[in-house]
Amino acid sequence: MDFYAHSLPDKPEDQWQPLSAHLANVAELAAQRAAYFNAEDWARAAGLLHDLGKYTLPFQERLRGAKPVDHSTAGAQWAVANLDVPEAPIGKLLAYAIAGHHGGLPDGVAEGAGSLEARLTKRLAGLDGGPADPLQGVSLSNPPIKLEKHGAQLSFFLRMVFSCLVDADYLDTEAFMDPDRARWREGRPALAELWPRLEAYLDGLRGKVKDGPLNRRRNQILEACLQAAEMPPGFFSLTVPTGGGKTISSLAFALKHALGHGLRRVIYVIPYTSIIEQNAAVFKTILGDDAVLEHHSNLPMPEPGREEDDPAWQRNRLASENWDSPVVVTTNVQFFESLFANRTSRCRKLHNMVKSAIILDEAQMLPRETLIPCLEALRELAGNYGCSVVLCTATQPVLSDADTFKKAAVHPREIAPDPAGLYQEFRRVEVSKHDGQLGNDELARHLAAEERVLCIVNTRAQARELFLELRGLAGPQGIFHLSALMYPGHRARKLKQIKEALEREGVCRVVSTQLVEAGVDLNFPVVWRALAGVDSLAQAAGRCNREGKLPGMGRLHVFEPQGKIRDSQKVAAQKARGVLRRFPDPLSLEAVRQYFEHLFWQEKDKLDGKGIMTLLEAGVSKLHLPFATVAGLFSYFDSPGEAVLVCPEIEKREAIIAGLRYSPHPGRFARQAQPYTVQLYPHELRGLVQSHDVELIGEGLFPVLVNQELYDDDLGLLVERAGEGGSPQGLYA
Repeated sequence: MDFYAHSLPDKPEDQWQPLSAHLANVAELAAQRAAYFNAEDWARAAGLLHDLGKYTLPFQERLRGAKPVDHSTAGAQWAVANLDVPEAPIGKLLAYAIAGHHGGLPDGVAEGAGSLEARLTKRLAGLDGGPADPLQGVSLSNPPIKLEKHGAQLSFFLRMVFSCLVDADYLDTEAFMDPDRARWREGRPALAELWPRLEAYLDGLRGKVKDGPLNRRRNQILEACLQAAEMPPGFFSLTVPTGGGKTISSLAFALKHALGHGLRRVIYVIPYTSIIEQNAAVFKTILGDDAVLEHHSNLPMPEPGREEDDPAWQRNRLASENWDSPVVVTTNVQFFESLFANRTSRCRKLHNMVKSAIILDEAQMLPRETLIPCLEALRELAGNYGCSVVLCTATQPVLSDADTFKKAAVHPREIAPDPAGLYQEFRRVEVSKHDGQLGNDELARHLAAEERVLCIVNTRAQARELFLELRGLAGPQGIFHLSALMYPGHRARKLKQIKEALEREGVCRVVSTQLVEAGVDLNFPVVWRALAGVDSLAQAAGRCNREGKLPGMGRLHVFEPQGKIRDSQKVAAQKARGVLRRFPDPLSLEAVRQYFEHLFWQEKDKLDGKGIMTLLEAGVSKLHLPFATVAGLFSYFDSPGEAVLVCPEIEKREAIIAGLRYSPHPGRFARQAQPYTVQLYPHELRGLVQSHDVELIGEGLFPVLVNQELYDDDLGLLVERAGEGGSPQGLYA
């Protein structure tokens, strides 16, 4: 009989996709992707075996409408039975990718039926067809990297093979089932086409920029990046102060370095979506919209049903599935969580990280609790997968101490010419420390004495209380509040008002949480900053005298806030106190170096706070690899909790709610809700649900604010006022 991989609705069977063709296509596509890390035969074998279970009568009946059947276990069992030998259990390693190509990479052992061990011992009916030798002479040897029974390396390798398999499977299925959709993926320029575009932009920039000492130094930084691009791939650092032009200089390094060393793409990794949007706009201006993929949660979506009217959005969405673009701009969260993921949707892109120039912007923001796993992943990319990694920041973290970081320590080569001299030349701010704790009343008096001032505090509660204190003291005119209790669009509107007030040189007093520190282009003569890590103080200084137009230095006042400091901030604040005490300039490169050395030394037992590296090593001798467990544990940072829809635009809110409740594809509407959401801590959300101010709607129980009286134009969501009345219960029932 004929065996098929995929059927087509309303088409006769002779137009369905033959299973043999699908297996051959996936094997070849997967092998092409794995060739970049010398694992063609591994990926080819995975492709030939992944749908072996479709050679059964129950699956063929499934194509005609019968109940679903497990078709991925058969190939995994065949691999173990036919490829394992005592000295090289290749079949079991390959079985992880084959068994997981729909549900995700499993744990080796676990309770329940989802582990690889359970799948391999599952009783299956025999195949009803197929070739006697499914691998058709493919010869497999040990993995093409030096594993040395290193669990992290082995897991990384298998995740890369898995990425090649699932991307190939998706693409071949798409090409057969939806060829029009597949054609949307075409048309991205080659990396080599981008260099003339960059050169033309740089030539135009040189013709426009006025001569002066700082512009000459910016040009020296750019030239140093172009020269360093000729160095062999590996780890680099680019230590450039605010205003040094590191965005364009780092892009120039990455593009020239990639072209000179046969790398395939440039990946720009950024901590905040606000910076992504700015940098992506710059890159698109230089390289063209067709060259740059943005992959982050804040991208605006078309109205439901209007996706086909927006070709740019369509192309971006499809490219974001597997990062098939010469330049990718993404978040730290998306990048690092994908490297430890087990789901097919997250892992599809991984093979396209191989042989890339990776720029980590604001590298000091790598989270301490997962710092060692993050560094291990970067070391793998650089050591075994042909990547170059650039740690790009004004406050370079010290990651080279072997006692602190063990095998994860990295030793980057510096690109910037004379970083200490650059710091002094671009220095625009003097730092002063206010002795003793400052209460909100006294702090408000200091702020009221300034016409244009920014104050950054560590908690949302203090930002709210200080704003109200300041408004009561100085009146409402020209006073602004920013915090994560405002949805992103609301914050963007407030930022626009703040920038307009600064341009008018009118009264502008801003109280904000630390969300204003990275990537927000504000320029105040005076900034007050609650005590925090030295890297945070440096970010605050970047909002002060940013354009260097003051007759003298800008002023950054560091103060001790009243009340307890969060446990997560205590050690950083303690080390910052020491730096403030020892150094006349606590933002100097030496001060920053000592801060990070002391911080990481004290925190060294917490740099893998979830024990991910220990987990990866624990079962490697028996090849019990914890893919699903690690994916569940690894989060780039701990968000406050769940996102609550607070959209005040009635028509928009009701359209999203209707989609969440009734659409067969509610995920699309959940993505539409993202620009209108606020993140809440679990206890805050529970209180709002119990008071009926928030309802949980749809099958996914998405939280929606139904009491709009709790959303304030100045303060955002008034969590503390839960239960004070407002909208009737069941408004959206």
